[in-house]
Amino acid sequence: MYHHLSPLPLSLFALLFVTLEPAAGHAPPELQTGRSIALARQRPQRRSSGDLGAWLQNHRASVAAKYGTPDAHSKRDGSGINLLTNQNADTSYFGSVAVGTPPQAFNVILDTGSSDLWLAASQAPTRGIALFDTSSSSTFAATNNSFSIQYASGSASGVLGSDVVQFSGFEVKSQTFGLVDGTSGGILTSPVSGLMGLAFSSLATSGATPFWEAITNTPGALASPLFGVQLTRFNNDTRASALEPGGTFTLGATNSSLYTGDIDYQDIPSGAPGYWIQELSGLSVGGQSITLPGGSLSWAAIDTGTTGIAGPADVLEDLYGAIPGSSKGTGQLDGYYIYPCDANPSVSLTFGSSGRSWTISPADFEFQQIDSTNCVGSIFEISTGSSAPSWIIGDTFLKNVYSVFRSSPPSVGFATLSSTALAMNGRNGPPPSPTVASGAPAATGSGTLNPDSSSDAPSAHAIGGAEVIALGLSLVVAMAVLVL
Repeated sequence: MYHHLSPLPLSLFALLFVTLEPAAGHAPPELQTGRSIALARQRPQRRSSGDLGAWLQNHRASVAAKYGTPDAHSKRDGSGINLLTNQNADTSYFGSVAVGTPPQAFNVILDTGSSDLWLAASQAPTRGIALFDTSSSSTFAATNNSFSIQYASGSASGVLGSDVVQFSGFEVKSQTFGLVDGTSGGILTSPVSGLMGLAFSSLATSGATPFWEAITNTPGALASPLFGVQLTRFNNDTRASALEPGGTFTLGATNSSLYTGDIDYQDIPSGAPGYWIQELSGLSVGGQSITLPGGSLSWAAIDTGTTGIAGPADVLEDLYGAIPGSSKGTGQLDGYYIYPCDANPSVSLTFGSSGRSWTISPADFEFQQIDSTNCVGSIFEISTGSSAPSWIIGDTFLKNVYSVFRSSPPSVGFATLSSTALAMNGRNGPPPSPTVASGAPAATGSGTLNPDSSSDAPSAHAIGGAEVIALGLSLVVAMAVLVL
């Protein structure tokens, strides 16, 4: 059941006219150079005690598989997709893309922890989701390359193809992506049809340049080489419908209505893999500092496609030890910690050298209540492999900040959420519908394969001479949905 609201008062109507600001050192963008899209949030299911343990282990296994950890039992080329988070997670966020000619709209998870775009194809054995029909697009081009994704709880397979892709008001004429026509383990769930990876091209298992990177690598396409993310909170709202407004994704500019003060940018450490890496330099619980190793041993991937936060066992033992009444889970709760719900722990994180800390709301620290007094914490244990960071920082943290992912210089920035952004938390309303951009004809763009696309770790490359044009996506309409 959807909760419809009364018409907007004038004070909220004024919020529809959103200011987009570039990163420091760049000229102010014109309106068409930065675009916001609304994100939809899929409400988590409150699970019975019998189901909870199995779901928690599946969630932990999917994160382990994504980052090539020892308990994943899968190869590195199966990384990049975290569909389980979408299936039965506390939080799941997705936007929309349009593919083909004429455009077909699809819901996709926006995942800064991977780099591939893929969609369920017309033969995918899954009900209730939009499927990409290659025969309905006059611009689709097939390839002879296979596409396969494997993880602990299931797999997806198909082929690679290319077509026109529109996203966040921009278009790439020939974007390579996966067309999945075989799945196992129920890894696709309505209404999500696939995933858009937002990490760097060196992680792309398909060998394709990610959409965002193709746009960013095109001179003059963006006012600033970055994208911003704001996520809403509904996990403590008992009135929440299955789908609620979820926040905004802005490509090419930051959205100044959604944060206050400066954006604290910290550079991605030298030698880091193709994730959006930050060094976790500080961790505290209720003001009590937790000891962390220095340098690469505390590298963290900032990952919108992961629901919770994953970290090393020894640090988590100290963290939960600072919460009175906490205990380590056993059996199906192995790898998680149980703590008294009324403890309301205040956990803060610091990144890089700025010394600025960011606090996780107790509402987000709670993964789920398991009985009348005890809760499962959203920070859980994994042991990562040699090529993956020790920490995976997901939506448990990202709901508490405005996040900016900047490619030049490579860095991640956080800022304090504004009252406008905070007012969206728990504000029930109909979710945004998938949108198909329209407007001026687009010039040629490219998200093509690397020459060595069979490589396990394809290198990043630019798209020489490609042009990308902003399309006429209505910012006012998108923001009207979010303010409701």
